[in-house]
Amino acid sequence: MSPAANGSQPCDIVFTGARVIDPETGLDGIRDVGVTGGTITAVSDTAVSDTAVSDTALAGRRTIDVSGMVLAPGFIDLHSHAQSRTGLLLQAMDGVTTALELEAGAASVSAALADAEQDGRPVNYGFSASWLLSRMMLFDDAPLADPMTMFGANHDRPLWKIPASGRDVDRLLDHVAGEVDNGGIGIGVLVGYAPETGTAEYFALARRAEQLGMPTFTHTRYISTLEPHTSLEAALEVIAASAGTGAHMHMCHVNSTSNRMIDEIAEAIARAQATGVKVTTEAYPYGSGSTVIGADFLAPEKLPRMGITPDRLRYLPTGELVADAERLAELRANDPGGAAVIQWADETLEADRELLLRSLLFPDTAIASDATPIVAPGGAPVLHDWPVPDASLTHPRSTGCYGRTFGWLVRELGVLSLPEAVHRCTLVPARILEEAVPSMRRKARIQPGADADLVVFDPQTFAEQGDYLVVAPSTGVRHLLVGGQFVIADGKLDTTSTAGRPIRSGQR
Repeated sequence: MSPAANGSQPCDIVFTGARVIDPETGLDGIRDVGVTGGTITAVSDTAVSDTAVSDTALAGRRTIDVSGMVLAPGFIDLHSHAQSRTGLLLQAMDGVTTALELEAGAASVSAALADAEQDGRPVNYGFSASWLLSRMMLFDDAPLADPMTMFGANHDRPLWKIPASGRDVDRLLDHVAGEVDNGGIGIGVLVGYAPETGTAEYFALARRAEQLGMPTFTHTRYISTLEPHTSLEAALEVIAASAGTGAHMHMCHVNSTSNRMIDEIAEAIARAQATGVKVTTEAYPYGSGSTVIGADFLAPEKLPRMGITPDRLRYLPTGELVADAERLAELRANDPGGAAVIQWADETLEADRELLLRSLLFPDTAIASDATPIVAPGGAPVLHDWPVPDASLTHPRSTGCYGRTFGWLVRELGVLSLPEAVHRCTLVPARILEEAVPSMRRKARIQPGADADLVVFDPQTFAEQGDYLVVAPSTGVRHLLVGGQFVIADGKLDTTSTAGRPIRSGQR
């Protein structure tokens, strides 16, 4: 019998009757789970039955019957740009208990953490040290701001996009290393937005990351199926940097940056991993992406390299589908930081759907949302409003990535089992981070001593509700605990919750 079982000190809360999934031990069965404070303190040894309650049930000051539900570790999102109260409340409704900004990161990690703590967050949060935003700050004198504001507002400045001198590279790497010391979880590398910066600097960055014992999180340099500068070339750069330095290189959203070259890229990654090269991957279950309209790869003359035309772009400040190359050029000139959604594949077509699935089903690929801020009409970000104002827009991955994983990939298509989906949403991302953040070893587990970051959801109804024209939270999450505190109880969201705590590099 686990600690705090019948006859021992009672737990604060006991969840009873759920299908409990612990991705580390492989537990998948009906169990009681006890929580005291911010920690899981008990898991019953065997399934509880009506005829043996006195022998097997856990004692709790409060007992919650969650029969028919799944109880799992809360989802760990490695890739969330939705670092606001509104964005993270939506992610909580999608089962997320930890949402980290690791691809873009922050130019000042300490400032980003302080701002988040002052504002209050319903789920756990953290930031990498940003290579690109540090370039903006150091080379273009861009004023420090929250990551997404800084990224969008300075997109038309010139110097962060071009190669730097050796002395400036050293200054940049020293700054990034300092931000890791300030708690940055590795280094965020948006090199796809500054593709002309050069391989030597990228290699030097990887070497510094290895010296720091930190992973990098890369948006790869190119998105294209046409030579030169293909998606494959970009992926091979990441693999080579890892092989050449020993650094842990993580490839963000391989579903979108691989474009239609996922088979070649997956083969290269698999062979590299088999030889011990430390490359990891993530993906989200959509054939569309989202970024700023001024991104280098969305220049009208570069769209054919992605196999799309301007009308596959939706400009979110107005909601319009971009009519033609002339309109695209106008938007890029007038509002380079404006949000846009890019439809690069059509999931209703079998060939496109199978292509997307091959990126999602690559072994040990983490599910990560790439959640983006909600955009109000006119383009201002929605940061504190609840409910979300009418006519706001975002990419549906921002509100329903995990609901879609369980609703589409598990229930509808059957390409992932429910335990494997839990594994990819919890333990896979935790293990990607554990060397840099030892405290992650207490997350993503349903075991005594693990953090009480828990999601309880209905496996039949957990699903996304939003789409490209409607912002709506997922349905089906019955309870969500962050550090033992209810953020969602009986399906009701606590919109005032500040249960989230900062996650920092080196944290134990």
